[in-house]
Amino acid sequence: MRNVPAKQILAYALVGFFIIGAIGNILAPKTITEEYARWGYPDWFHFVTGSLELTSAILMARQASRTIGSLLAACIMASAIVTVIFHGEYTHAIAPAVVLGCLVLSVYLHRK
Repeated sequence: MRNVPAKQILAYALVGFFIIGAIGNILAPKTITEEYARWGYPDWFHFVTGSLELTSAILMARQASRTIGSLLAACIMASAIVTVIFHGEYTHAIAPAVVLGCLVLSVYLHRK
């Protein structure tokens, strides 16, 4: 069996997370569209979020563009944190904060 470095596992776990998030936001079941409406975003905004998440996943999948993809993903997570905190949904900020921390760690581990 081939040894896979932990930093690669973390990077690809983040890619998977953002692909799943992109699919969820692009397909947008009723619960997601209701959340976006509750937060005051336009009806189409979940497509923007999903597209940005998919773009960040694609960029993070390649070593050459991993840092820029991680920075885009970090902006998405920071925006999610700000949104839920602004609307008083403090416990909903935990997951994106953890992902943001994982993104920072991944960038740190992949630095040259």
